[in-house]
Amino acid sequence: MSRAILRLACTATVAAQMALTPVAAVGAPEPQRSVAELLTDLQQRYRQTEQATETYNATTEKLERQRAEVARLDGELARARLTLQAGRTDAGRLARQQYQNSGGLGPYARVLLAPDPQHALDEGHVIGELARQRARTVTRLASAEKHTDALARAARKALDTQLTLAGRQKRQRDDVRAGLADVERLLATLSPEQIAAVARLEQQGVGEAQQRLATSGSLPADRPAGPAGTRAVRYALDQLGKPYQWGAQGPDAYDCSGLTAQAWTRAGTPIPRTSQEQWKRLAKVPLNRLRPGDLVVYFPEATHVAMYVGGGNVVQAPRPGEKVTVSPMAGYPILGAVRPGADQRS
Repeated sequence: MSRAILRLACTATVAAQMALTPVAAVGAPEPQRSVAELLTDLQQRYRQTEQATETYNATTEKLERQRAEVARLDGELARARLTLQAGRTDAGRLARQQYQNSGGLGPYARVLLAPDPQHALDEGHVIGELARQRARTVTRLASAEKHTDALARAARKALDTQLTLAGRQKRQRDDVRAGLADVERLLATLSPEQIAAVARLEQQGVGEAQQRLATSGSLPADRPAGPAGTRAVRYALDQLGKPYQWGAQGPDAYDCSGLTAQAWTRAGTPIPRTSQEQWKRLAKVPLNRLRPGDLVVYFPEATHVAMYVGGGNVVQAPRPGEKVTVSPMAGYPILGAVRPGADQRS
């Protein structure tokens, strides 16, 4: 995590020194904050940004499904309209045939006036069959009209939902960007010495948390991965060094749940896209029974996720400014762990 602070701060500090120096000359200086306060502030802002990212990811997934539903309904509506048009054509054709065969006379008059009454009766049978066909066609036509109207209403509703989701996605995207800008502004106010001190304190906290995990008996013993877990871990480790990018799920960049979701998809077991849904829908597993490939979920809101790789470590896309890396599993407050369905056995 400290590498992210250092990387993000490099450009931000230079820009801030140029932009903030004139203001500092005329404004009252801000009181110095302790390194611990700065670290807490940074961690809180990163957490808020990641929470916004996962909310954005969930909406993006819903929007993709909704777009597919709109396309499906549009296709079905187009086919229904063609069927309706064909039905109307058939109804018109049968009506013309019935009129032409009847000669404009009623059935009794045709029998009385016909030179050959038997022939007239035979024609009357044909006319009756045409009438019955027309009645069936009209019934189908009415049903087709009803079905087409229902599809048109559903398509309009689906499109309205799509537009609503698109608007929500844009607002959430703006929230993520605002959160990242907020982090960069804070980093820009720090000196290189403060940044280094924050990084050291952060690493110290991770080490202490990992030690507490081991002391409590929650640190997993080495256990073999299942076949799908092995494939998922292999894929995740192959992504080491690729940058974190919010909303991304490969192949060139990832966010936290984008990495875990893509790894398990490549392993043949698709799982939900977001960390919240992964926590909600996958089977829970005790920390001390973790196997490589299991997912460790962090924070009370389940806003971060990593993949266990053994030896008390996870592979993860940590946060903006960092790259996919292997790190101690206690790097964030742990909520719990889950195991995707293909490797449910203990």
